[in-house]
Amino acid sequence: MPNELAHEKSPYLLQHAANPVAWLPWGGAAFAKARAEGKPVFLSIGYSTCHWCHVMAHESFENAEIAAILNEHFVSVKVDREERPDVDKVYMAYVQAMTGHGGWPLSAWLTPDLKPFYGGTYFPPEDRHGRTGLPSILRAIAKAWAEDRERLVAESVRVIDSLTEYHESRRSEAGAAPDLHDSGGEAFEKAYQYFNENFDATNGGFGGAPKFPRASNLGFLLRAAVIQGVETESGREGVKMVAVTLQKMAGGGLHDHVGGGFHRYSVDEAWFVPHFEKMLYDQAQIAVNALETHQATGDERFAWMARDVFNYVLRDLAAPGGAFYSAEDADSLLAHGKPEHAEGAFYVWTRSEIESALEADDAALVCAHFGVAAEGNVPVQLDSHGEFTGKNILMQRQPLAATARGLELAPEVAAERLGAALEVMRAVREKRPRPHLDDKVITAWNGLMISALARAAVSTAGCLADVRDGYRAAAVKAAEFIERELYDAKRGVLYRNFRDGRGANEGFAEDYAYLIAGLLDLYEATFDARWLRWADGLQQVMDALFWDAEHGGYFNSRADDAGIVLRLKEDYDGAEPSPNSVAAGNLLGMSAMLHDDAARERALGTIEALRAQWAKAPHALPEMLCAIERALELPRQVVIAGDVASAEFRELADVLREKAGPRRAVLATPGEDEAGRWLAGRAPWLAEMKPGADGRVRAFVCERFSCQAPVDTAEALRTVLG
Repeated sequence: MPNELAHEKSPYLLQHAANPVAWLPWGGAAFAKARAEGKPVFLSIGYSTCHWCHVMAHESFENAEIAAILNEHFVSVKVDREERPDVDKVYMAYVQAMTGHGGWPLSAWLTPDLKPFYGGTYFPPEDRHGRTGLPSILRAIAKAWAEDRERLVAESVRVIDSLTEYHESRRSEAGAAPDLHDSGGEAFEKAYQYFNENFDATNGGFGGAPKFPRASNLGFLLRAAVIQGVETESGREGVKMVAVTLQKMAGGGLHDHVGGGFHRYSVDEAWFVPHFEKMLYDQAQIAVNALETHQATGDERFAWMARDVFNYVLRDLAAPGGAFYSAEDADSLLAHGKPEHAEGAFYVWTRSEIESALEADDAALVCAHFGVAAEGNVPVQLDSHGEFTGKNILMQRQPLAATARGLELAPEVAAERLGAALEVMRAVREKRPRPHLDDKVITAWNGLMISALARAAVSTAGCLADVRDGYRAAAVKAAEFIERELYDAKRGVLYRNFRDGRGANEGFAEDYAYLIAGLLDLYEATFDARWLRWADGLQQVMDALFWDAEHGGYFNSRADDAGIVLRLKEDYDGAEPSPNSVAAGNLLGMSAMLHDDAARERALGTIEALRAQWAKAPHALPEMLCAIERALELPRQVVIAGDVASAEFRELADVLREKAGPRRAVLATPGEDEAGRWLAGRAPWLAEMKPGADGRVRAFVCERFSCQAPVDTAEALRTVLG
């Protein structure tokens, strides 16, 4: 019989609906049951495309004996971390403090008032290899709860007090803040030095295995290069670190050469053997890295890299109505109609499969270029579960020109044939059982993808010329989906996710921050003031719901959520950037656009709230460092006055995107529609900017609170920009 998770919408929770464990979803019913029965809560947190979550589910949660222990002694609660990131962050903070590491599945034991007293991540179904099995832990905790409950309760109180004290101490460390110019500059230098010293010149990326495509690291290095000058030695070195990393990622097994897009991370230092799940947030951020690297270098290969990502997302993650799904799983069935499954099964190839799919010459080209071997190409030490025996992960072994020389082909012929061969392989692969698709729409992650598409829509890369309008339209459709399905206009609040209708959870700080960032980029891609107006309204709601009036910065969760025992502020730019880092940048951008001093002050308050972290370990907050850069510069604006649909307007706007440089807020003079009238009232300074007397489009470049004489040609604008 299904448990209570059968009534949920989350794909992850539904994966556990048939478990013999009497799971309950996170919420009042579960909390009331724990209090009424005087039982501890067993909390299990994961997500639907998590490989080790699947392993623990199969080994333990489908096991009737283990389920019997859980059902007798505990109230078992399942949480989808993607639906409730606030819950996940509280208990992840505890597990990391307790064990020194974290990850999913996250397992925690709580008192009925939700305070943790024991935790970890994956537990095997029996004692083995020096690891205590889940049944042993369950029995020990059940015994301790029955015989020494006061000690466990006291430990839970100590834990929360300790975590509270720790986070409050981090706030108080900020103290009397040194001058931001001096301390911010020092943090920039320390972070740059850290990445330079940890850069893997052979493989790209930073440090050793495992390697994650942590996009904010690359974004910071590009900004550092721009500040120092991309032609200076340090500037060139910064760009080189980014370019090499992206090239190695794109050539490695981390990249899906057949279907496009990128997997979540690689288990080795060379980006060869990935953990095969694909996340929407990674696709969006990697695409932005590629676009910005193209802008800094002019190298079209990076624009093609972004195009590869967008091709995948628009084909395989596009939801009806315009939004984007969350992720694809790492695991899949080995064959239709059979239960056996393995990680990466959808993506790996035997040599004979390639030879059967392609003409002999094309198969030889593919095998030579991607290192395909008859016996498989994955070393034993990188195949801990033996899932890749005889299989090949495609990884570019040399530049295509070298492959072409080896096969006595002209480079352009080799490129054309390789592209055609990969398309044939994609068609063949589509007949395999696809990995599970997590078809939730998450507001925050869609905000990241709206940003990426909007930036691509204004890119000056030649290879994107024929698809820019399509990217702009896709970004608009995604924003309209969020506005239609995940926004309560009467209350002004966002909701977190959509699947078969709007989810129950209202948005968290990251949903607001990422979507606002996406809307600001969308405004600059369309110059439709409705997006700027919505971003401004959402920022006000974010301020009301999440702002820490005492210490500054934004909490992850709302103050009125009774299920949250500790309100935290995200202070690490990891796989996803901290909402504080993104919000600081948003506020500074809107301050420059709207001449809003209050927004700037709130941005500075957010930066100061996390000073203890970025001053001590600036490499942990590279996205925040980019906001600090923006705060240290006086606002710059370019206002283009005239018909936004005209070729002259587009020509001037394109000049602003030709090369990396100082950050500039870009606006169009307000239109006559409702949103235009709002913008005219919100930014009355724009009234001074008008087209020429003959209606000719003109650009006004404003710096240091004054505007230069308008220009009306691309060449003149380039001259003014310098």
